[in-house]
Amino acid sequence: MREMELKVSQVKSKAKEVSELTGLKSQIGKKAEFSGSVYKIRKMSGFAFLILELPDGLLQCVWSEETSKFSIEDIKENMCVTIKGFVKEEPRSKIGFEVTAEEITILSAPAEEMPVVINGKSMNASLETILDYRPITLRNEKERAVFKIQEGLVRGMREFFYQNHFTEIRTPKIVSEGAEGGSNIFHLDYFGKQAYLAQSPQFYKQMMVGVYTKVFEIGAVYRAEKHDTNRHLNEYTGVDFEMGYIHDFTEIMETETAMLKAAFSFLKEHYEKELELLAVEVPVIETIPAIRFVDAKELVSSTYNRVSREPDDFEPEEERLLGELIKKKYGSDFVFVTHYPEKKRPFYAMEDPENRAYTLSFDLFFRGIEVTTGGQRIHGYKEQIEKMKRRNMDPELFTSYLMMHKYGMPPHGGLGIGLERLTMKLLNKDNIRYASLFPRDINRLVP
Repeated sequence: MREMELKVSQVKSKAKEVSELTGLKSQIGKKAEFSGSVYKIRKMSGFAFLILELPDGLLQCVWSEETSKFSIEDIKENMCVTIKGFVKEEPRSKIGFEVTAEEITILSAPAEEMPVVINGKSMNASLETILDYRPITLRNEKERAVFKIQEGLVRGMREFFYQNHFTEIRTPKIVSEGAEGGSNIFHLDYFGKQAYLAQSPQFYKQMMVGVYTKVFEIGAVYRAEKHDTNRHLNEYTGVDFEMGYIHDFTEIMETETAMLKAAFSFLKEHYEKELELLAVEVPVIETIPAIRFVDAKELVSSTYNRVSREPDDFEPEEERLLGELIKKKYGSDFVFVTHYPEKKRPFYAMEDPENRAYTLSFDLFFRGIEVTTGGQRIHGYKEQIEKMKRRNMDPELFTSYLMMHKYGMPPHGGLGIGLERLTMKLLNKDNIRYASLFPRDINRLVP
């Protein structure tokens, strides 16, 4: 037992050691040893700057003929190295210090020249090239900052959920029926049975409301949509939550508003460096305006003298135009559109008792694009069976889903957010693939 405790202690000590490598600022005036990748070399007369890429940013190391015990000619960009040197204060540096490189150990060297230049101020390459060489181009300082900011969004939202007593769940991604209906579903041969990739965790998060009342999940969802646009992916990350014992679907909207405020506040507190590097304008949210679907369609139509080709849904151009109008009138980057037509919402959407042609549902638009769909769900067994039959659905195919309705469910509702779309619009990118680590669309399966 004593020997085991010693081994555990040693592992913990090593982990602490690794985590302190990027805490070099606390070692100003001392010698330090650290590892990283050679991001860029700037050679001068008699000295050179070695820019090292560390887990949390770039560090300038100074090589000189007098103090360095190695030849600068032996060092190449993209080598992985360990450097020993003296940490000194440097007010002209963005991070406030630099390192005088005394010794170097080469850990690995690239076998070929880089196919793309990754150490410029930004990636001067097409999106296709950036994605083709994604494992390499992500080493660019700005490219990798995108996903640190995305990490910050997730951390901020997760912290909000925990603080508000949500339980995190993990639901199956191989399912026996589609949650959203339609043909946009990937089919699988599951040991001779028909199965699908989950379009959302919808059925399971509803089930879990009957267990924990408030639940959330952050995970992959799949849509077999044959779209080749700047806003669609076939695999993306959904941020989903569901709440029980609600009085009104607007409680879901209020919760999302509070969650976004918390996530953006978390970003500004913990990811200032990345936000500054990418010149991100983080929205300030007080309240988010809301407008009914029919009124929003009429507002866009009358303002721009535009005839809609899609009377029961929003066209992408209408989303953009509505975003402009809301920004101009309310100064808000966000707008809730509520009461969508019943025919365009899934079978579990609760209908508006005042007009059953519409639902107690909503979308959230952010800077002219839909990033969230949500609303109140049908919780009564009889009501859910009746609606399924009206849509010519066979309830026998949804026995496991309907089990929760049969044995009692509280009034509930929830939503799903597309993380990549949210990131894309936060960073003012024009293509969702910039905000997807390794995007999957109808054309791309690698890397």
